Amino acid sequence: MNAAFALEVLDKAPYITVSFTRPDGTPYGVPLSLARTDEKTFYFHCALEGDKLDCIAANPTVALSAVTKCAPTVGPKDGSFTLQYKSAMAVGKAEIVTNKDQKIEALRAICQHFLPKHMDAFDDAIARSLERTAVVKITLMEPPTGKRKQYDKEGEEMKYGRME
Repeated sequence: MNAAFALEVLDKAPYITVSFTRPDGTPYGVPLSLARTDEKTFYFHCALEGDKLDCIAANPTVALSAVTKCAPTVGPKDGSFTLQYKSAMAVGKAEIVTNKDQKIEALRAICQHFLPKHMDAFDDAIARSLERTAVVKITLMEPPTGKRKQYDKEGEEMKYGRME
């Protein structure tokens, strides 16, 4: 599926697994709450120290993956056991945000994405926690890709590119 499909999956996923590389070369993947601000920029927040930041310092290249609409099913035409899903993957470069204004705007985007009805508390939260919160920016290195398995109302699998 195309980049627009993949971005929609990334936006709707309850979390996105971000895979890092530890300084010793071993993989480290963790589900995170990311917010997207444009076609290639995502943000997340974390503690001021820890595995994620150690990984970024050693190797800033990360992989993102997400799945939505995941439902085990029996194929309507052939009775096969299968899974309907929508998924997306992307590769990006992670960097720690150091500019205070950019950090606040990134946190605003995260809060707006996950708690839009509570933005009235945003300024107080920033005043309490900005100095003890790290913000990471992920810039995609190429457009994301997506996959899906889905059936239409007649039980036909909707192949590549066919939308509802």
